[in-house]
Amino acid sequence: MSKVIAIANQKGGVGKTTTAINLAASLAVMEKKTLLIDADPQANASSGLGVDVDNLEYSVYECMMDNIEAKKVIVETSTPNLDLLPARIDLVGAEIELTKIENREYKLKQVLESVKDNYDYVIIDCSPSLGLVTINAFVASDSVIIPVQCQYFALEGLGKLLNTIKIVQNSLNPSLDIEGILLTMLDKRLRLNKQVAEDVYRHLKQLVFNTIIYNNVVLAEAPSHGMSAVMYNANSTGAINYMNLAEEIIKRESKN
Repeated sequence: MSKVIAIANQKGGVGKTTTAINLAASLAVMEKKTLLIDADPQANASSGLGVDVDNLEYSVYECMMDNIEAKKVIVETSTPNLDLLPARIDLVGAEIELTKIENREYKLKQVLESVKDNYDYVIIDCSPSLGLVTINAFVASDSVIIPVQCQYFALEGLGKLLNTIKIVQNSLNPSLDIEGILLTMLDKRLRLNKQVAEDVYRHLKQLVFNTIIYNNVVLAEAPSHGMSAVMYNANSTGAINYMNLAEEIIKRESKN
């Protein structure tokens, strides 16, 4: 049985794609067969794993809009056990085109049906919006991870995201859970960062992961080499943080 996890926050710059790439790579390194789905028109998860998005024949867009089989589009990455369903900029058009389609919220779920059982984990990198493609990701997923940056406006917009998840739970995907809130980009030297982390724990304690992602230059450097931090520098703080997150998720799964 595979587990499908969406990584979502409509607020940009919170470490969403960094989390999607590095969590997927960490699970793969821990010998979990993993599929990363790039559901963001910016296609940063695709390019961040070394895929030339300008020369793709097909992408997740064609899977959703033209019924191209996912197995024809999935590419292997340089990380053992990690495959990618890539994106291109044309995915931005899906937001408009989906409005004209019946059962439009279920297109990504249908795409996944034929391949998800080939994997232990499927990670979906959502776009920084709460549009139809992100709703598709929520409908296709078992749970959602919400990265929250340890900055002053960290909790801004979180209520809207949680409300959207509740709407999806009530009407489209009753089994959708919140996997957890992940604190990202924490700088131990900054008192404000620590204060924000304490505020998030105080308000949402039961939802927050034990693992925290600390500020680390390797997390910024690795994508420019088309690699995850785990493959680029396994001993870096960033790589270790995401390995800890993967371990926390696997342990939690084994208890259920």
